[in-house]
Amino acid sequence: MLITREHRCTGRCSGEVIYSTPPPSPPLLAGEGCRGRVKKFEKYIINNDNFRIQMSGSTHPEPVMPHGRGHAFNTSYILGVSFISALGGYLFGFDFAVIAGALPFLQKHFDLDAYWQGFTTGSLALGAIFGCLLAGYVADRHGRKKGLLLAAAIFAVSSLAMAFSPSRDLFILSRFAAGIGVGMASMLSPIYIAEMAPAPVRGRMVAINQLTIVIGILVTNLVNYALRNQGDAAWRWMFGLGFIPSALFFTGALWLPESPRWLVKAGNIAWAKTILTKIGDEDFASGSLSDIRKSLAGNARTNYRAVFSRAVLPAVIIGIGIAVFQQLCGINTVFNYAPKIFASIGASQDDQLLQTVFIGGVNLTFTLLAMTLVDRIGRKPLMLIGSGGLAILYLIVVQLLEIRSLQVSWFLLAAIGVYAMSLAPVTWVLISEIFPNKIRGEATSVATLSLWAAYFVLVFTFPVLFERLADKSFYIYSGICVLGFLFILFKVRETRGKTLEELENVMTKHQ
Repeated sequence: MLITREHRCTGRCSGEVIYSTPPPSPPLLAGEGCRGRVKKFEKYIINNDNFRIQMSGSTHPEPVMPHGRGHAFNTSYILGVSFISALGGYLFGFDFAVIAGALPFLQKHFDLDAYWQGFTTGSLALGAIFGCLLAGYVADRHGRKKGLLLAAAIFAVSSLAMAFSPSRDLFILSRFAAGIGVGMASMLSPIYIAEMAPAPVRGRMVAINQLTIVIGILVTNLVNYALRNQGDAAWRWMFGLGFIPSALFFTGALWLPESPRWLVKAGNIAWAKTILTKIGDEDFASGSLSDIRKSLAGNARTNYRAVFSRAVLPAVIIGIGIAVFQQLCGINTVFNYAPKIFASIGASQDDQLLQTVFIGGVNLTFTLLAMTLVDRIGRKPLMLIGSGGLAILYLIVVQLLEIRSLQVSWFLLAAIGVYAMSLAPVTWVLISEIFPNKIRGEATSVATLSLWAAYFVLVFTFPVLFERLADKSFYIYSGICVLGFLFILFKVRETRGKTLEELENVMTKHQ
């Protein structure tokens, strides 16, 4: 019996064992594949009799991604669409971080007191809330790709509007507009990647979005530091330079394909199948298409009332809970108000801005670590590490701020690291995974809206809290982290390694 399958050691055939020449010890089992290591090979058929059929050697015509459940995936294509869509995350990081370096200049230029500092910073979140609602509508009615293009256009226009703002009120309005782009990207980029990536690598691919966010934060902090001595107009350059990555994001998004899950929902089965075959092999495409169609069977056009139906309410509560906790855990006070915190212990303005660079570097390093862990040890363990770790570190931060010790920097950086490898990326991964296909756009917008509402509460109240309570503000955040730990421990389920359609069965009630 001679096998005529293409000479690639993909390990796709059930019942086959692939041996290299000479055979390895122990042999690679079917479904594992050689992962690009084997250049010549023999295939053996196992039919209980252990007889062998030799085939001619061959080399791989293209690299293949580690197999999941016996399938081979197109590495370059999956990475390409993931990184381009994640440019929305880079702009999210830019608009999130640029305020930290610009705020000392804005405070002088517009004479901002504690209230207006909080409102100026938080106006981004108010825009993001509106952006989430807009993204949910656009994503489900017109597609994920058009939503990403709209977000990129809003980023570009708002960057220039902030840079040329002549007054405080116009600046805040422009930052609100930037928030619309941030809200859209924060929702659409993770959804798009989750719907494009196969289950075995979905966590890592969605984490790319968090990686680009932290790269955006680090690069922005470096640029802010470089511009610190450019005079009173330095803040205008800080915001205006955001136009460049916005234009790149828009150009890249033009190349992106539409999400196959949205195409099936819209009735375009043939085009969805074409995109799925670009992601994986024929068996993967056929199986995925079948699963998607089953999950959408009998689905009429949905609305926001469907998000709170009895069947999906458990998943929605979890999504809202982890989204709100990611913000109220308090770490973004360090990202947005690092200069203010370090000024309280006597640091100079140069040192304050330098600390934001260190924060960005630690954030990036531990986000890379998170990408290696999210599909290995799972989502829930990382979330528990993050919430518990922050609760402890904040108690130490309070003591060091009270005695005005410069050593507090190490513990704030440790808190950034713990957050970056846990709550920061994993929250977005979970939000992109846990909702059913038929309401994913609406449900994700509700969870992301809740996240941005919590962010506004956090950054709006911090300047006032810090003026009145100073270091003891972090006692509040420590207590919130304890509550978050308990919520994750008892309510959040592990999602690692499951397809989106399998998670639909796990996360929803069936009536």
